[in-house]
Amino acid sequence: MDCLFCNIIAGEIPSKKLYEDEKILAFYDIAPIAPVHFLVIPKEHIQSVDEITPENSAILSYIFEKIGFLAEKAGIEGGYRVISNCGANAGQTVPHLHFHLLGNKEMNWNC
Repeated sequence: MDCLFCNIIAGEIPSKKLYEDEKILAFYDIAPIAPVHFLVIPKEHIQSVDEITPENSAILSYIFEKIGFLAEKAGIEGGYRVISNCGANAGQTVPHLHFHLLGNKEMNWNC
């Protein structure tokens, strides 16, 4: 399988890391749409929200337990948005579960 995010996790493609541990990687988006825009991905390859199962669902809790810490570490103030696109029609361009965090910008439904 040739997965962009798996290659980033393996260190084969560089990224600007915000945080990394044995379960997840957080790195800044290469095309940010907010002053702070980073992604959080599980190191285990899960294609999308549709692929979450009882066997792998614990990683979601772990990610969401870390999100507040990551937002603070990135300097987000005043709130943030968490987005996960599922499938091509929703705008998922990398088939690896990931969450975008956007902050330091007042947002409406268009951003």
